[in-house]
Amino acid sequence: MAKKGFTVTDHRSGKSYDYPTVESSRGPKGVDFRSFYKDTGCFSYDPGFTSTASCKSSITFIDGEKGELRYRGTPIEKLATEHSYLETCFLLRVGRLPSEEELNHYDLELRHRSFIHEGLRNLFDAFPQEAHPMSTLSSAVAALSSFYYEHLEMNTEEEYREMARRIVAKMPTLAAFAYRYSKGIPFIYPDIERSFTENFLYMMRAYPGGKMHIDPEGERLIKPIEVKALDTIFTLHADHEQNASTTVVRSVASTGAHPYVAISAGISALWGRAHGGANESVIEQLKMIGSVENVDAFIAKAKDPDDPFRLMGFGHRVYKNFDPRAKILKSLQDQLKEELDMDNNLMRIAARIEEIALSDDYFVSRKLYPNIDFYSGVILTALGIPRSMFTPIFVIGRTIGWVTQWIEFKKDAEQKIVRPRQIYVGP
Repeated sequence: MAKKGFTVTDHRSGKSYDYPTVESSRGPKGVDFRSFYKDTGCFSYDPGFTSTASCKSSITFIDGEKGELRYRGTPIEKLATEHSYLETCFLLRVGRLPSEEELNHYDLELRHRSFIHEGLRNLFDAFPQEAHPMSTLSSAVAALSSFYYEHLEMNTEEEYREMARRIVAKMPTLAAFAYRYSKGIPFIYPDIERSFTENFLYMMRAYPGGKMHIDPEGERLIKPIEVKALDTIFTLHADHEQNASTTVVRSVASTGAHPYVAISAGISALWGRAHGGANESVIEQLKMIGSVENVDAFIAKAKDPDDPFRLMGFGHRVYKNFDPRAKILKSLQDQLKEELDMDNNLMRIAARIEEIALSDDYFVSRKLYPNIDFYSGVILTALGIPRSMFTPIFVIGRTIGWVTQWIEFKKDAEQKIVRPRQIYVGP
């Protein structure tokens, strides 16, 4: 419950104003400054919203100083190692982990909702073949609102449930179609006999007719460890509090736009190299470094204040400790190297950079720890995922977070259309 907690004195008039404290269940409290402009005639000035809370939320909690991430109160370490992505999706939407029966029903529903309307399938033909999968994916999701326009007006929990499960189920199909179209190869439709994550790999890798490559030892192309690795990546990306793309989704939601249009806007925001596109940049940089022998020279460039070179995959806007998601991916990377005998050049370069950064005072004193992008790009490369699909995979994982945040916003009676103010400095 809000209570009086902060007093601001306007030294121009000598008047003082009390502003209530907004309590939290974890982390910093807030100060309700909604009447600040009316009281003082001034705006707060906070570029990037580094000290501004835009909402109350019960979905995700981050403590950047401790390196802590929780979904609905459950530590990410527990979810990523003991539960599946679909269990995590259920948790984010419903607020608790599912029973075995609920999970089976949820899984089955998503499998059957994974197909897309043939009219939407034909939309891909309008794009140039060289289009990046992210631009195609964003457009396809926006178009999805035309096929399910009824989701514009929702009043019951059942309507919210159907809308959310539909977009979560269809996103892997749209992403796989976007990739295959960019390569000029036939689309592979979902296989309802396969799990959520395996199905995505199947739609990415299968030949026409649904045939899968068999290696010389008679094993299927999709190995369980690969499914587990990608499922973990989906879980780690499922939500991350009020990041840039989630804020975009909530902002578009505030206008009354269709939920799929809001998610399309989130996809566009995520594509930015400072956001979800960062793991592509990590791989580009590792390829530029070229070999382990060149690492020390590039580390020196990163430490040179007069050199514009910046080491990608280190540091985070929120985490001032080791990103907990990065720790999980580090362990997963080691497991992949052992089980799949992966020891490629990029992994060796990344390992050398990591070794230096974790022991060099320049990085340690500045709290420039490896982040999730540093490991995810290397792991996805090791799994044979094309670089152009790194961010679409991020989209697949984050869709459940976006749609959950959208629903929470719509149900929050205190929310209104997003309309920041400005400090005018023009003529």
